[in-house]
Amino acid sequence: MGIVSWIILGLLAGAIAKFLLPGRDPGGLIGTTLIGIAGAFIGGWLSAKFLDRTVQNDFFDLTTWTSAVTGSLVLLVGYRILFGNSRD
Repeated sequence: MGIVSWIILGLLAGAIAKFLLPGRDPGGLIGTTLIGIAGAFIGGWLSAKFLDRTVQNDFFDLTTWTSAVTGSLVLLVGYRILFGNSRD
């Protein structure tokens, strides 16, 4: 997959992560979107590096989506822990 595919996947993974973890985020929609994109990249890299689950070239591969959504969830939880009380 190319960089544009990873960005699109990250946008969708960020939306899925936001759906799975509803609530107010300090960064709003733009912050959640950027977290989704970063989570897709990090999740794919970690999956390939440590789990020996190479990310396929196919956009609709379950491993690719799982790693992207998991990476987005981890980053979203971390972001909420670090900056969660800024919008109270």
